[in-house]
Amino acid sequence: MENSDIALVRSALAEDLAGYGDVTSEWTVPAGLRGRAVITAREDLVVCGLPLAATVLKAVDSETSFTALVEEGGTAGDRDRLAEIRGSVRSILSAERTMLNFISHLSGVATQSRRFAREVAGTRATVVDTRKTTPGLRVWEKRAVVLGGCGNHRFGLFDLVLIKNNHLAAAGGVRRAVEKAKAARPHYLTIEVEVESEADLREAIACGADVIMLDNQGVDSLRSLVEIARSLEPRVVLEASGGISLETVRAVAETGVDIISSSALTMGAPAVDVGLTLVTED
Repeated sequence: MENSDIALVRSALAEDLAGYGDVTSEWTVPAGLRGRAVITAREDLVVCGLPLAATVLKAVDSETSFTALVEEGGTAGDRDRLAEIRGSVRSILSAERTMLNFISHLSGVATQSRRFAREVAGTRATVVDTRKTTPGLRVWEKRAVVLGGCGNHRFGLFDLVLIKNNHLAAAGGVRRAVEKAKAARPHYLTIEVEVESEADLREAIACGADVIMLDNQGVDSLRSLVEIARSLEPRVVLEASGGISLETVRAVAETGVDIISSSALTMGAPAVDVGLTLVTED
């Protein structure tokens, strides 16, 4: 596990234990009681988060064992077993909810991403995530997106020049913003610019932007802008963004864009249902 994962787990456990511990388990479960528990899927899902759950359990009690029964990115159906746990019953119960929270949320993101990937199958488009992620969980949410079959956009503010509408307003337009970025960037950083009109699209291509984001467009408008962009510069990478859902993503993909970014992969992903069943050794 990365140090960042350990810090994430410690923070999550601190929310639950708050320095006092699991008072219910400590006052009702015999101290020496050992047992086995199984984490089970309660619906069809794509699995993500088992290594993080294992870290939670070890953080609570290093003497426990966590055995994953499904690979990360694998599929599971209703009642399929995802992992088996052995050790102190008190420890298992103290770790239970934090483990399940991680698995439920991250598997939800992976499952949602699988839905989107299937919707655009057969087109040239790849669906990617955005920076709209849960604070502290970005690494894992982006990992879940990839496990589900979609792609990652930039990780943060540091790894891609993405000039959006507020940058354009502050810089004085597309040309000035792109030229400033090109003058300052190292050679390995890509420049992407957001446009909402044909005029800005033409200017972005003329300035040599590497990627153009066609933002908040209807399908007909998007198709028209794609045709214009391809006629001007066939090699430019085109991204569609803004309000794209599972219901609309196929139509957007069929306009001919290369990338479709949607926060629905992360912020719109419903948690999946997973549970833990305990069997004591007494």
